[in-house]
Amino acid sequence: MNKPSSLLVITFLVLSPNFLFLLQWPVTALPLYTNSRWIVDESGQRVKLACVNWASHLEPMVAEGLSKQPLDVISKGIISMGFNCVRLTWPLFLVTNRSLASMTVRQSFQSLGLVETIAGVQVNNPSLLDLLLIQAYQVVVSNLAENNVMVILDNQISKPGWCCSNFDGNGFFGDRYFDPDLWLKGLTAIATMFNGTTNVVGMSLRNELRGPKQNTTNWYRYMQKGAETVHAANPNVLVILSGLSFDKDFTFLVKQPVNLTFTGKLVFEVHWYSFSDGKAWESGNPNQVCGSVVNNLMRNAGFLLDQGWPLFVSEFGVDQRGTNVNDNRYLNCFFGVAADLDWDWALWTLVGSYYLREGVLGMDETYGLLDYAWSQSRNSSFLQRLSTLQTPFQGPGISDVRQHKIILHPSTGLCVQRNSIEEPLSLGSCTEPEAWSYTPQNTIVLKGTYFCIQADGLGKKAKLGIICTEANSKWKAISDSKMHLSSNLCNGSTVCLDVDSNNAIVTNPCKCLSRDNRCDPGSQWFKIVNSTRTTRSTSTTARLLPLPNLYEKVRFDQLENVGAVSET
Repeated sequence: MNKPSSLLVITFLVLSPNFLFLLQWPVTALPLYTNSRWIVDESGQRVKLACVNWASHLEPMVAEGLSKQPLDVISKGIISMGFNCVRLTWPLFLVTNRSLASMTVRQSFQSLGLVETIAGVQVNNPSLLDLLLIQAYQVVVSNLAENNVMVILDNQISKPGWCCSNFDGNGFFGDRYFDPDLWLKGLTAIATMFNGTTNVVGMSLRNELRGPKQNTTNWYRYMQKGAETVHAANPNVLVILSGLSFDKDFTFLVKQPVNLTFTGKLVFEVHWYSFSDGKAWESGNPNQVCGSVVNNLMRNAGFLLDQGWPLFVSEFGVDQRGTNVNDNRYLNCFFGVAADLDWDWALWTLVGSYYLREGVLGMDETYGLLDYAWSQSRNSSFLQRLSTLQTPFQGPGISDVRQHKIILHPSTGLCVQRNSIEEPLSLGSCTEPEAWSYTPQNTIVLKGTYFCIQADGLGKKAKLGIICTEANSKWKAISDSKMHLSSNLCNGSTVCLDVDSNNAIVTNPCKCLSRDNRCDPGSQWFKIVNSTRTTRSTSTTARLLPLPNLYEKVRFDQLENVGAVSET
């Protein structure tokens, strides 16, 4: 064990133009409510939940990472990476099992043989070691509040451990570890405990209902009881309901809506990972898989948005190493859909490593935003892409700008821009995107001008022109993914928008339209998205100079009285 340094230096990647904004989110008028499909604050303005999951439900029942870094540094890192919210998990037995609930943090780690973990917490968070487990949980929530981070409390599981399987005894009401009455008592305890804690904005009643006992009759019986129980104990929180089949299925709500005594507080949550569909993304053609999976998603859960309910994608994520083909293809599709529907979401996961997971000490988390030591981001390019989804595209009170279109490139998280009429189109930041119109004649027009996007030839850069009636000015969304923007050249050949190595917008032959599973269409996927974000043309700070580097490293080397420990 190395001795700690007197100053901890942590590196996170953040948006350089938005650095101060991300470190000091505007104060939201809490509590939160629902307005049709949107989540809003007390003033009626939309609040987009851009959350990250922070696990606290495994065997130690302590928020992960506290042996690696000081709590306050982790909280500040969450804000610096652009998140405004944490989905903080908890196991039911934390408040309902007397022998577990009476443990201190130190005793919990000792019972599991985690000696080095205790030493790490002693260095980084010594004040937590001799607190009861529930007190340590409260301290984490409090520190997130001090850093202006909203919290959603998620009952991940009953018996502490890794989640989830069909046969772990935690899946559905009546399972070995899932007593409905005990669950209601636990919800009451947590809702009451955090009543008056203003940054606790929501409670997710139960994670990923599943297993052979699941049925709609008991779903309605107990989920409605749970919702009423939480609302009675704490009417200030959003009440978040999960579906069946690992939180993928709400089809039963088509015929029978939820019946509750309260309004303005109900949110539904859904989960979507690449592995939800096995290896389909890797073994199939991405266009066809994206089309099929999204159709299923909308049929099973997405319809709730059309019915006027907020839909919170409370878990999604990918292998941050960038080497998983299944994840990479799924992520391109996810980004297009997430921008189009502009839903609220929570990424799995913040966690860089676990104290103990499935019997493995110090397991590395490849889906983690942070590296094993919790000291820096695992994948800076992923954070760059994700920043586009962290602020809302539309919703009540977002801006006074009229609705327009932006053109998002999902595989980069950038938007189609133009610096001048003469210069070629290129990809740039979506922070203040270019405003476009997409006409019934399938032309893409620069908002407020007569200029439209035109295909100039095979392999050539797309251009802006004013003769918008020719075939090369018509752009249709083709393929099952609906993300290829295709046009016809004067010679009759078909091309699609593409991106070259310099991020310039070019037109190339449309690719991956067949059943070939070896082809990746990511560079040619574009999504035309409705938006009321402030645009380059309407912003008072419109850039007249070349865009700055999008990302820069920020060092928290001004923090005093903190130390780091490396575990060997």
